[in-house]
Amino acid sequence: MLNSFLLLAEAVVYFAVMAALFRFRKRIGLGVFICALGVMHFLETYLASVFYVALPFGMVSPGSAVLFSGKLVMLLLLYMKEDAATVRQPIYGLLLGNALMIALVLLVRMHAIAPLANGRLPDIGFIDEMGWLMVWGTALLFIDAILIILLYERLGRSLRGAQFTRILISVACVLTFDQAGFYTALRLLSDAPTAVFFGGWFAKMAAALTFSTLLIAYLKWFEDRRIPMPRGLTDIFDTLTYRERYEALVEHVGRDGLTGLLNRGRFDSDGELAVQSSLRMARPLSLLIIDVDHFKLINDRFGHAEGDKVLKAVAALLAEAAGSEDQVFRIGGEEFAILSSRPHPVAKLFGESIRYAVKSSPNTRRFDLTISAGVSSVSESTRGLADLFALADHRLYKAKSTGRDRIVGEPAINESSAAAWTKSVQS
Repeated sequence: MLNSFLLLAEAVVYFAVMAALFRFRKRIGLGVFICALGVMHFLETYLASVFYVALPFGMVSPGSAVLFSGKLVMLLLLYMKEDAATVRQPIYGLLLGNALMIALVLLVRMHAIAPLANGRLPDIGFIDEMGWLMVWGTALLFIDAILIILLYERLGRSLRGAQFTRILISVACVLTFDQAGFYTALRLLSDAPTAVFFGGWFAKMAAALTFSTLLIAYLKWFEDRRIPMPRGLTDIFDTLTYRERYEALVEHVGRDGLTGLLNRGRFDSDGELAVQSSLRMARPLSLLIIDVDHFKLINDRFGHAEGDKVLKAVAALLAEAAGSEDQVFRIGGEEFAILSSRPHPVAKLFGESIRYAVKSSPNTRRFDLTISAGVSSVSESTRGLADLFALADHRLYKAKSTGRDRIVGEPAINESSAAAWTKSVQS
């Protein structure tokens, strides 16, 4: 029980210190984090070769189960929050640094050693204890670090919305591969018993769960999102870097700089595609044009800085209210649009819920803020986004001219075809 508790404590301390160094990388430099990562490599390899403790499920080394597992998770964190070009540096550095150390040790051993004044001679027998394990362990680390990044990327195709599962599977699979590889060397060089393999594997699975949990907590509570610019392509890491940054940039192109919502350009392009898809597939599509009532008075009375805060608050409320298939745009100064897959009656109710949310929100209540909106839906007479927009905009004008703070979406007499279209789609 004591050994298990100590291993857990070691994992928490290791992660806490390394995560703190990473968190403050902008202030103290990323090099501090990378150097700390490299310094621990010698200790973890030495402990993995000679230092084991007994647990109920087998023999376990803190160097392998805690320090090595933690290092892989730190490299994954570095990739996730920086980029592949950055994570390449410690991976290549560890490989080349350990190769240099081994080469220098071979040369150092050729010296004719002079005894110290007290007659003591240096004991470098620990190098023999590590021996080829250092070479093999370093090569495995190089392979593991690349594998964990590639596997994390691969799982992103199906588990993008399940970050914890994605991280856990990546870490657990790579640690399983590493345990098999490292035990093979231990078996050949020191005739390690099978208890070492199974004990180490169980311990690494526990480490995978522990470090994945800590990593998710860290990402949720301490990290922010940043979008770096792309660089060139030279190897696998640069390829990953380019792909990752390209996708991030594509995601953020067409965003409104103030609110973060999609902008008018995206509304024109995405909206036209959505309308054509709705016509082709006979699926409902509704458009809500939303305008903040008396917004000019807010700017005049409180200033443009407060006006910007109001726009951000409204944008946040719209984004929160929107469903997974809805798209929210800022298409003008205080004008917003939502493309929704809801049928017309449901879209109008959706608009009413937004109107209520804006009026009751603590962020907008002190301004007595209200909104008006016009709602239109794709019908048999719709030819494109321009038709849908013109109708919603007409209804918005009607909402504002009849007292504001209302949602207008009722079909007029000449819009009976729209109602018939909606009814046919619902049926």
